[in-house]
Amino acid sequence: MNFDDSAEEASFRAAAGSWLSANKFDYRTSRTSENFFDAVRKWQLLKHEGGWGCLHWPKEYGGQDAAPIQTLIFAQEEQAAGMAMLSVANTITIGMAAATIMHCGNSQQKQRHLPRIARGEEVWCQLFSEPAAGSDLAGIKTRAVRDGDDWVINGQKVWTSYAQYSDYGILVARSDPSAAKHKGLTFFLVDMKSPGLEVRPIKQASGGSDFNEVYFDNVRIPDSNRVGEEGDGWRVSLTTLMNERAAVANIFPTDFEQVWNLARETPLNEGMAIEDSAVRSLLADWHVWSRGLKNFGMRLQSDMSQGKVPGPEASICKLMLGAQRQTYLSEALDLMDFGGPALSNSGDAGWHFAYLRVIANRIEGGSDEILRNIIGERVLGLPSEPRVDKNTPFNAIPTAL
Repeated sequence: MNFDDSAEEASFRAAAGSWLSANKFDYRTSRTSENFFDAVRKWQLLKHEGGWGCLHWPKEYGGQDAAPIQTLIFAQEEQAAGMAMLSVANTITIGMAAATIMHCGNSQQKQRHLPRIARGEEVWCQLFSEPAAGSDLAGIKTRAVRDGDDWVINGQKVWTSYAQYSDYGILVARSDPSAAKHKGLTFFLVDMKSPGLEVRPIKQASGGSDFNEVYFDNVRIPDSNRVGEEGDGWRVSLTTLMNERAAVANIFPTDFEQVWNLARETPLNEGMAIEDSAVRSLLADWHVWSRGLKNFGMRLQSDMSQGKVPGPEASICKLMLGAQRQTYLSEALDLMDFGGPALSNSGDAGWHFAYLRVIANRIEGGSDEILRNIIGERVLGLPSEPRVDKNTPFNAIPTAL
């Protein structure tokens, strides 16, 4: 099979590379997360003005109606130019919130938000998980009560990435507690500056505060911000979740080139690490995994760029990422031996940060256990696990809380 660019693709790649070379900037001088998100907005605006932003979107919403392969080529060139991290930080906004609005929102919601997202004027967060409902999203308790033309929201969300920098959020809440677990949910778009909405950053082991708790105290959301029908929130949420799992599996690096260089530069007792047969076996396994993950991810991205909603197979890509990457990063730290934790240069420090961060990869976007259930039941067609809450009103389900 020939993976070389066609003449047209090669021309597009050259144009993308030329534009990136002329417009990239050093965002690493952003010393705070707030300044970093200023850089995220700036980069999205630059791409939009240059005709490179949201390439696969319809032109009426700020895109270019580009072919799927062009979207993939630009992403590859953006990675090579060292600018991909700014787009990674915008994944929730474009890959989840905007994708859900595109597929499930009404024309007014699309016209109001998608062009602004394309220009980098809006950053979004995802208000799904709660203290008692993480991967089991249908177990949420945050309430949405209709009051005339508004909905009144009360409850708590947690692990909300970048909520403190977001302009809007996508929210799923329980509008009918007497309905079955998956049927009493409604989906909303919420202004993060709404009265009664409070964001509390969570301090992480890495020292940052990417995650947040978000509290709703009689927050009012106009019914015009409802996505889908009342009680149809689970269907809309699935659109977000499938896009999320496809996106999460593609935003974290596989680290193969870095570990290859680490093996070349790390001395063992009888020579460099890359000459050791056990290390070479590790590198071979890592390379096969990274290429498989990349190609699977490109297939999902191609589907998304054609307007398709990723199906349950997106869970395979997400599952491949978390568990295996944690194992490989652990082995990379072992390669550095006891001196590893004491090393202070940025490259070595990056391994330790990546290992601390990878643990979250196995939870965010669906835990390993939830993903295996989805793959077994919805991809392989295996029998469903017994469920005591099926067709039971949510307020009748026994709970210890």
